[in-house]
This record gives sequence, C-alpha cells and structure tokens, in this order.
Amino acid sequence: MEDNRLLKLEELVTSLSNELHQLKSPDTRSLSRIDSFGPDFSSGDTAWMLTSTALVLFMTMPGLALFYAGMVRSKNVLATVMQSFAITCLITFLWLCYGYSISFGPISASNTTPHPVYGSGDRTWLNGMTVYTVHQLAPTIPESVFCMYQLTFAIITAALITGSFADRMRFGPMLIFITIWHTVVYCPVAHSVWHPQGFLFQSGALDYAGGDVVHICSGISGLTSAIYLGHRKGYGKAKFEPSNILITFIGMAMLWVGWFGFNAGSAVAANGRAGMAMLITHISASVASLSWMATEWIVTGKPSVAGMASGAIAGLVVVTPMSGYVDQTAAFIGGLLGGPFCYFGAQIKHYFGYDDSLDAFGVHATGGILGGILCGFFANPYISGQKGVFYSDTYYGGRQLGEQIYAIVVTIGWSAFATLCILFLVDKVVTLRVSEQEEEDGLDHSLHGETLSNVTIAKKLESYDAVKSNEGDGKSVEIELTSKPVDTV
Repeated sequence: MEDNRLLKLEELVTSLSNELHQLKSPDTRSLSRIDSFGPDFSSGDTAWMLTSTALVLFMTMPGLALFYAGMVRSKNVLATVMQSFAITCLITFLWLCYGYSISFGPISASNTTPHPVYGSGDRTWLNGMTVYTVHQLAPTIPESVFCMYQLTFAIITAALITGSFADRMRFGPMLIFITIWHTVVYCPVAHSVWHPQGFLFQSGALDYAGGDVVHICSGISGLTSAIYLGHRKGYGKAKFEPSNILITFIGMAMLWVGWFGFNAGSAVAANGRAGMAMLITHISASVASLSWMATEWIVTGKPSVAGMASGAIAGLVVVTPMSGYVDQTAAFIGGLLGGPFCYFGAQIKHYFGYDDSLDAFGVHATGGILGGILCGFFANPYISGQKGVFYSDTYYGGRQLGEQIYAIVVTIGWSAFATLCILFLVDKVVTLRVSEQEEEDGLDHSLHGETLSNVTIAKKLESYDAVKSNEGDGKSVEIELTSKPVDTV
C-alpha cells in the first residue's frame, strides 16, 4: 500500500517536472500552453476584429487614395496618392510613440486620476502591452488587436483632410502639419468622445463609429485648411477635369466594403449589434446614392457616376455616428436626407468662394453633423439601450439630442481653432503652399519628380512651354497633354 502511494507520488512529481520543462521550451506547443494561462479571449470576436482592422486599413490604402486620385487633375495624381501613403506610415509611428497612449490609455488600479481630455500616458511606446492584456472597451479581444483597430481610424481621419487642400500644399510641411494635428486635435477628441474618462463620453454623447471623431474633425479641419491656403490657381475660371472617374469609382467601392469594418467592427465583438450595424450601413449608402443621384438629376439635368459615388460616401458618413444605436428605418431616413444634404453641402463652396477641392467638408463634416443629430432622434433602446427623442419622453429625448448637439459644437469649435493655430505656426516656420510655378507644373513632377505619362518629363515641359507661347492652339494641345496620363492609370 505504501509502495503504491510512493509510486503515485513519483509519477506526479515526474508529470509536474515535464510540465515545467515544456513551459520553458520555446516550441509551438509550449506557447499554446502559455496562452491557456492568459485571459479567456473570444476567438470569434478576435477573428472578427482582425478582419475589421484589415477592412478599415483597406479604406485608406488603397480606397481613399484611389478615390481622391481619380478626382484630381492628371498632373497631381501621384502626389495625392503619396499623401495617403505617407500619412498611413506617419500616423502608425506616432501611434506607437504616444498616440494610442494619450487617446486610449487604459484605466489601471494604480492610476485612477481622471483624464477628461488626454489619456494617462501609461502606454507610451505601447509600454505594458502584452499578449495577455485587454482594454476596458474591448474585454474579449487582445489589447494589441484593439490598439491596431483604433490606429486605422486615426490614419483615415488624417488622410481625409488632404481632400480639402489637394493640389496646393507642399509635402514636407504637410507631414509636419499632420503630426501636430494628430497630437493636438485627433487624440484629445478621440479620448473625449470614446474613452470612459472622456468628458464628452461622460456627458452622454453618442458617437458609435466616428461622426464627431472622424468626419466632423477631418471635415472642419479640411475647411479651415482650404480657407487658410486659398483657392487653387484658376479656380472658378478654368474647368478642373478629374483624371479618371473610373479610379474614383473603384476607390469608392473599396471604401464601401471597408466601411463594414468601420461601423460593424465598432461593436468590438461578433454579435447581433455588429450584424445590425453592417445592414444599416449598406442601406444608408444605397439610399443616399439614389437620393444624391435624383438631386443632381433635377439640378443639372444629368446624373453622373462621380455624383453617385459621392452620394454613397455621404450615406456612409451619415450612418457612421448612429450605426450601433438605430434600426433600418433610421438608416433609410439618414440616407434619404443625407444625399441632398451633402450635395448642397458640397455646392455652397461656389457661393462662399472657398476651394474645398474634393469636398472633405461638403461631404464629411456636413454628413457627420446630420448623422449625429439624427442619432439624437432615432437612438433605439431595443438595440443599444439608448433612447432618442422618438423613443422616450420629451425630457429624456430632448436631453439626448442636446448632448449630441453639444458634442458636435465642441468638436467643430476645437477642430477649427486648433487647426488654424497649427497652420499659422507651421506656415511661419516652413511655407505651406507650393509656388505658382510648382502648382502649374503639377505636384507629381514638382514635388516628387514622377509622372503618370509615358512621355519624359523634359518633353512634357517642353511641349507645355510651346503651348503657352502659342495662344491660338494652346487650349487644344493642353487638353491633349492632360489626357495622356489617364490612359496609363
């Protein structure tokens, strides 16, 4: 009997010794054992958030880059793509250094000091993040996935601004501007609206996927930039033909698909709320495409591909802040109103004289404002527990609507003021705007030494000089030169 006990004890010691040896071993099996000691992550939620992260990054690279590139003139296509490309890399570096930390620094037991505007800074250089850590806003997935997901939002927000000052900002100063803007505008707004300690979050403002943080922020900052820099040379006199509407359509389609990760991914889980957000995102985009098309048809007499593409983006923008709070009826109404609302939002630049080149303000800021207000009316308690005006008594519903307007006003005010200060300071140190000659030659050549045309740069400039010296034939030859790169896009 005693021998049996000793034998079992010896077997137990041997088993524990083997377990310890495997834990120290660097092979794959031991790593899987180590993971089993970590948090109980949901494999389904994690898989969906990995997919959503890739979709949102796909929105900028290549979605937004192509959408914008197709709308600018042929001589500025590569410069436009370069802006989105460089911003993606730059914001990633800033997110690693401090962006994530001051936007979403997690609340820890050792640091409970309130941070209403900026995060705690505990995640500088992502310090403290491991394969085991989770964030309070995403308890079923690794914090690394949540961090990467939020990074894609920061990337596209900064990239959207470039649509307002397309064709006229120097590349180096643009990178300096974006660096400061990300730090001073995006990070505090993201923290204020989305972090549990943020003052707008605590006030009760609802912004599911970025009506305030992404679209109003970028649209208002874009408008401020466009006014500060002034209009493009020839704006209002010459017709600026887009380089390739087909490329814009392809970019729009990529944005549309990527937006499912944007809105449905904001559930931070693979659940019914994510499914509903995906459905109403598609409904709003489809209805807004039709309502923009109808508005343009009535106003101009002809519906256009570029118009419908802009209408789709308008519908996606409008539904973004309310996508996790409303049902299909609200999505339909949002799309129905969003098309004409953003259409006229894009047209008012012709009356006020500012040059919002690719309508970053006209579509994104106006659409974000409309969506935020509609959320105050249509927030459905059966979806999110939040009650809008149409689902509650006058006091509670009116209060929610007031909180929505409050958050919108704060975002508009801070984005405009801070952006103007940044532009002024950067412009005093390094000139923001390209010279008239650089603008005339095109930013592809003047800033990057590249061109889409198969013709050499020297021959192209020589032909351009010949055109300028021959006013009689100038118009027809100039059109020929600008159309050559389109064939190679």
